[in-house]
Amino acid sequence: MKKNLNISAFFPKHLFWDIDMAALSIEADKDLIISRALYATTEESFEQEISILENFYSQEEIILTLQQTKERISNKVCLLVSQKYAIEPFLRYRV
Repeated sequence: MKKNLNISAFFPKHLFWDIDMAALSIEADKDLIISRALYATTEESFEQEISILENFYSQEEIILTLQQTKERISNKVCLLVSQKYAIEPFLRYRV
């Protein structure tokens, strides 16, 4: 896997508005990349966006990152990930 792949070819630039996307490393910055991609997803765009992430990361990496991130990922996205990977549902925020 290429470490310094320009992710702007795969993810919208507005997700990384505060970072030089060309400087991101797929490996070293995986927590940031996974979190930001999931932060902006919707029910309608989830399958497309998770497919892009799956090109670079394993299910385990995606799940673990989502469970540990400080980004404001919605509970809906957590439930979509749980359903996609057939794992026990988890939430980021108490309801």
